[in-house]
Amino acid sequence: MKLSNELRSAMRLRVDYTNMTDKYLGGKGISPATIGAHKNLAKAAHAYVKENRGKDELFMGWTELPYNQTEIVADILETAKTIRRKFEYFVVLGIGGSALGPIMAFNALCHLHYNDLPKSKRKGPKFYVEDNVDPVRMKELLDVIDVKKTCFNVISKSGATSETMAQYLVISDLLKKAGEDVKEHVVFTTDASRGNLVKISKELGGVKSFVLGDGVGGRFSQLSPVGLLPAAVLGIDIKLLLKGAAYMDKLCAAPDLKKNPALICATLQYIAMKDGKNIGVLMPYSDNLRYVSDWYAQLWAESLGKNETLLGEKCNVGQTPVKALGVTDQHSQVQLYTEGPYDKVVTFLSVDSYKEKSPIPHGCENIPDVSFLGGHTMEELIRAENKATAYALTKAGRLNYTISLPVLNEFTLGELLYLFELQTAYAGAMLNINTFNQPGVEAGKKATFALLGKPGYESQRAELDNAAPDENYIV
Repeated sequence: MKLSNELRSAMRLRVDYTNMTDKYLGGKGISPATIGAHKNLAKAAHAYVKENRGKDELFMGWTELPYNQTEIVADILETAKTIRRKFEYFVVLGIGGSALGPIMAFNALCHLHYNDLPKSKRKGPKFYVEDNVDPVRMKELLDVIDVKKTCFNVISKSGATSETMAQYLVISDLLKKAGEDVKEHVVFTTDASRGNLVKISKELGGVKSFVLGDGVGGRFSQLSPVGLLPAAVLGIDIKLLLKGAAYMDKLCAAPDLKKNPALICATLQYIAMKDGKNIGVLMPYSDNLRYVSDWYAQLWAESLGKNETLLGEKCNVGQTPVKALGVTDQHSQVQLYTEGPYDKVVTFLSVDSYKEKSPIPHGCENIPDVSFLGGHTMEELIRAENKATAYALTKAGRLNYTISLPVLNEFTLGELLYLFELQTAYAGAMLNINTFNQPGVEAGKKATFALLGKPGYESQRAELDNAAPDENYIV
C-alpha cells in the first residue's frame, strides 16, 4: 500500500502532555523551567541512540527493522500464504517478547472474537499463543485443536528457553504418535546458525526457519519475524506495520523536545521518576489496545529495572508499569489514582475514530439517569469517559498525558510500537544504564535449571535444597 504524505500526516500520532505541567496541575506538575533544564540530557540521550543504531553488540539492531527486511518480509508472506492454505490452527510456542508481541498485534488488529468467527469470515487459521507452562493450559489447548491440522511456530533464539522447549517436546511427541512428520508442522524462529533449534532442524531434515538477528532482544522483536510471521498468517498488513514504524523513526530524527514525541515522553517520565513517581500506568481506551499494556510492561520493566549504571555504580532504578483498561478500570483502579499517593504517571492511549460507532437507541424516557444516553453512540461515550478521567486526574493534581491514534490500523500501531521502543531507549540512556540486558531474569532461569537437575548446576541445587522454609514462619 502506497501512502501519500497527506495520508501519513493524517495518521500521525499525537502526544499531548498538557496535564503533566504545573500550570494545569495546580503547581504539582512539571514546570517549563524543569523541562528546559533537561534539554541537554535529552539531547545526549538522543545522540547516544543515534550513534549506536544498528549495533548488534549493543542489542540495538531493532532500530533498523523498519528498513532492512525486504527479502525477509517477502519470504514471510509466502510462508504465511502456505500456512493459511494447509492448516486450520496456528499456535505460537514462546514466552516473554516472543509471545506478548504476537498476542498484542492479534488483539489490536483482528476481530476481538476472531477465533469464534466462522472460517469464511476469518483471514487465517484459528490462532493461539502458549506463553506459559501451566499444565492445565496445555491440556486445554489440546482439547480445542487437532495437532494434525496445526502449524506450530516455535520461537526461541537459543533453543534453550525451558518453557518453550518443554512445549515443543510435548507437541513433537504428540505429532509423532499421530503419525505426522514433525518437520511439516513446525516453523522455527531462532538464531541463524547457533542454538538447539538449529540442531533440531538438521535432525528433522530441515525445518522452515526465520532468523531473529543478534542485535534484537526479545522485548524489541515484534517488528522482526517473531511478530511479523504470526501477523502475516492472520492477514495483517506487515508492510504497513513497518511503514508506520519508519514514519515514527522519521518524526523522532531531531533532538528537539517540541518535535520528537518519543524524546519528550522519555524526558517527562525521567523527570517524574527522579521525583519519586515510580509507578507508570498505561491505560488504553480501546479493547483492541488492551494487550499493548502487557507488551509495554515487559519493554519498560525489563529495560529500565537495573541495579547498576554503565559506570558500575549502584543505582536501583526503574519505574513499575501497571496495566489498566478504560473504561473498565475506572471502576476498579482510578479511585487510587485520584486520591492515593502521588507516585504515579498515567499514560492514556486514545483513539480519535473507532472502526465501529454503535448508536445508543432512545428508551427509558421516564428515567433521566438512563434516557440521556439515547441518541449518542458508544464511541461518544468511551471518548467522553476518557476525557473525563483525564480531567479528574488533572483536577486532583495527578500527572497524566495522552497519546492519541487518529485511527487504529497497521500503520498507527507501527508508529506506537516504535515510539515506545525509542522512548525506552532514550530513558535508559538518561538513566545511564544498559537498557538492553536482563541479568535479573537470568538468576531465576539458572535456579530453575538447578531445581530440575540440569547438568552443571549441582552446587546451586544444593544451595536451594538448603534454603528450606523456616517452620517458625509458616502459619
